[in-house]
Amino acid sequence: MKFGVVVFPGTWSDMDFHHVLDEVFGQEVEYVWHKETDLSRYDCVILPGGFSYGDYLRVGAIARFSPVMGAVERFAAGGGLVLGSCNGFQILCEAGLLPGVLLRSVHLQYRCQWVHLRVENTSSPFLSACQTGRVLRMPISHYEGCYFADEATLAELEANGQVVLRYSTPSGEITEAANPNGSLSNIAGITNAEGNVLGMMPHPERCCEEILGGTDGRAFFDSILSVHAGKETHP
Repeated sequence: MKFGVVVFPGTWSDMDFHHVLDEVFGQEVEYVWHKETDLSRYDCVILPGGFSYGDYLRVGAIARFSPVMGAVERFAAGGGLVLGSCNGFQILCEAGLLPGVLLRSVHLQYRCQWVHLRVENTSSPFLSACQTGRVLRMPISHYEGCYFADEATLAELEANGQVVLRYSTPSGEITEAANPNGSLSNIAGITNAEGNVLGMMPHPERCCEEILGGTDGRAFFDSILSVHAGKETHP
């Protein structure tokens, strides 16, 4: 399987994703500069965390106009897998590939900490290796991580099963205390209606090796690889 990791000016989680895909999972992976306009050679494109264009104007708002984003839109429309983590999630929302927006966290603090996430839907290619209700432990690292959408959009997300991750307690309870940024409905990750685009604030690439304190991030990569292997077996 071939992965492309998009690099914008200000991106800094690109090397983490590259390391995990190359060294941990042994997959073919390339960096994709933000001026690239053809992503057809990839099976999965990743928009990593960071501060694209210095987060000027609004997080993800400038990156949304990079040449590569037109290619990402075409790639996603053709059924390609797109994963956006942290700043990548923000960019996907700004580009209209996912609904809603990421606002400043309600406590107005930058927080880098471990959180717990309850898996809400495993029909997505990104979570197919999980069981619904499984609790994952993963790190976050953000200031603008509060997911917001209007009531109609939230209702549509819930009805379609597009909310795939929620902040929870270690036992899987959805509580206000378990919400690290004030996201509506404790939302930590959503997909598009088709399920091939995932946006999430936590960092799966930072918890794929025991030396980093946990390996729950492997669930996302295991899911992607198993789905791809299934497609190759049953074309």
